[in-house]
Amino acid sequence: MKMRELEKRTGVNRETIRVYLRHGLMPEPHRPKPNVADYGEEHVSSVLAIRKLQKDKRVPLHLIKRAMEGDTSVMPADATAFPHLDSLIAARVGVDDALVPLSVTLTRNPHAQKDARLLEDVGAITLVRRRGKPHLSRMDAELVSLWGDMRAAGFTEELGFSADVCRLHVEAAQRLAHMELRLFLARVTGLRNEGPTADMAQAALTHLLSFFGLIRVKTVLADLRQHSAETSAPAPATSAKRSRRPRRPSAAPARGKR
Repeated sequence: MKMRELEKRTGVNRETIRVYLRHGLMPEPHRPKPNVADYGEEHVSSVLAIRKLQKDKRVPLHLIKRAMEGDTSVMPADATAFPHLDSLIAARVGVDDALVPLSVTLTRNPHAQKDARLLEDVGAITLVRRRGKPHLSRMDAELVSLWGDMRAAGFTEELGFSADVCRLHVEAAQRLAHMELRLFLARVTGLRNEGPTADMAQAALTHLLSFFGLIRVKTVLADLRQHSAETSAPAPATSAKRSRRPRRPSAAPARGKR
């Protein structure tokens, strides 16, 4: 959409929207040409969320920017503020309801059509038909592209790998996420207000993901060393000759009679 439609959808004039852009509160629009800017649903969400925080919560732009960068202590200690902050962060990192054609993933994954169907079968992504063509969210598009990177690294059907092997990772990740959330909510519900709780959740998403990744790497390396040791160990030696029976101890000499 063009700026005029964005103004109409949000009720905010273009000068104010440009201020939001200069403050880095919104993702940059797509620019097919130097003087042409195309806006999407993520820009609508951003403008509405910023306006809501400004008008209803009286949060100035510089504090909204700090909150988006992770300092949620600057936000009002009011739970109703955080859904708007979530919308801003989601738009900033490209997590929104806007759909993109599956074809955008072909650059990194020439087999995107087939891989996307397999990834949908294992519950990793969701395909949506728009005007007869498959579309998906930006996050799902990145998942399809990542499997293209795996293909480029050698994980091909010829070696027995296809996108459906991701089922293990999807099920493990979903199970872990559900357990993490239940544990987190059981610990903090009723004990902390929204500000510190949001800080903790954001830190967990970043740090525990790295923690989980390092544990996984350690485990894989240990298993590889064990496998290498088992496959390189020499087989136990076997003699071609029949083993001799152990010799019986000779009988003690008889004592002479008196």
